[in-house]
Amino acid sequence: MAIDLAPLPLPSSADPSYFVDLGREVKGVNLCELTPPQFAEIRDALYKHDVLLFRNVALTPEQQYALTKAFDRHSESYGHGNNTESTKLPVLHYPMGIPRVPEVQLIGNGIITDYEGLATATLKHPSHTTYHKTRVSEEDEAKGYTRFFRWHIDSDLYPSRITTLYGITVPKGDRQTVRYDDGTEDELLVPLAPTAFVSGKTMFDILPPELKSLAVRASVRYAPHAYVWMSRPRTLPTGLGFESEGRELPAGELPKLEESMMKTFPVLWRNPVTGNLHFQVHLWVARQLIVKPLPAGAKHDNALYPDGVHIKHLAKVRELLYKMLRPGIAPQLVYPHEWQEKDLILFHNRGVMHTVVGALRPDQVRVFHQCNLATSDVPVGPTEDDVLKWA
Repeated sequence: MAIDLAPLPLPSSADPSYFVDLGREVKGVNLCELTPPQFAEIRDALYKHDVLLFRNVALTPEQQYALTKAFDRHSESYGHGNNTESTKLPVLHYPMGIPRVPEVQLIGNGIITDYEGLATATLKHPSHTTYHKTRVSEEDEAKGYTRFFRWHIDSDLYPSRITTLYGITVPKGDRQTVRYDDGTEDELLVPLAPTAFVSGKTMFDILPPELKSLAVRASVRYAPHAYVWMSRPRTLPTGLGFESEGRELPAGELPKLEESMMKTFPVLWRNPVTGNLHFQVHLWVARQLIVKPLPAGAKHDNALYPDGVHIKHLAKVRELLYKMLRPGIAPQLVYPHEWQEKDLILFHNRGVMHTVVGALRPDQVRVFHQCNLATSDVPVGPTEDDVLKWA
């Protein structure tokens, strides 16, 4: 039996022309009893549409882990499991795994008791008020204004193929207005505590030619011991990377460096099903930018760094990457998912960026299960033909 796909319900702020392919609701399938042909259809649909929504799902932690692992059978540990230092730092909110299935993380807000083998758990919804350099005033927050927390890719140094996110308890409340606070006057009306998604493909597609040429030739070298290194910088008001204030930990204060910790990935990741190029950069831990020269025969008109370059100046790296990323989080390009209880979202972690949004009071309980697994491979970048086409 073929699966049934329907477009996601878009908010009025979204420009439908950018959501022709992004996002589908999947109907008429039991995720716990998938046949091999049904799984193959879901896999292809995920890579074609990047975000899949399943409503009214009953899913145990064991079943969620098995579903996630089915997309990468050689993966084993939770997405930050190869970087254990990350769990010691407050910049990430991964408070605990489900005891009997530690690869499935318990995230959310509020105090819960006698839950999945845990006597008690105190969860905290990530908020811009803690990590941004500036914050929405308490007066404006009371009026319903808020911000994105941080746009990111899960398990960025070991980027999982997919993430599964399961909403179990979803709080109700008034809508909030996201302010970008970057001089653009951009705002976005969102439901309470949504998860927001943007397309890496759209990010690349909307770039002007000179930035497409740069992106298709560029790779990012990420900081070793990334989550120690990034523990002190403060976030920009858009939730898209850090202020460059020299607050990163110096090399002398970092743990011993091992070669395996040096990760360099292309700026553009190639979709394994569609062949599309997705702009996928974790700006938070980007340390250097390496740009190859233009290929033979390419036009040099308006090209940036036609002879190639290795940029090591951190502020310049961030400036260039932000310039390419920021248009992709414009209000009309954001899908803020309005959660219902028992919603399950599968998203292509190598094709979209996402963030939690908004603020919750301690009494607004939110309980979610999240699973992503450290990759067994690395993202594939542009082909030679891609470079010739876009450079």
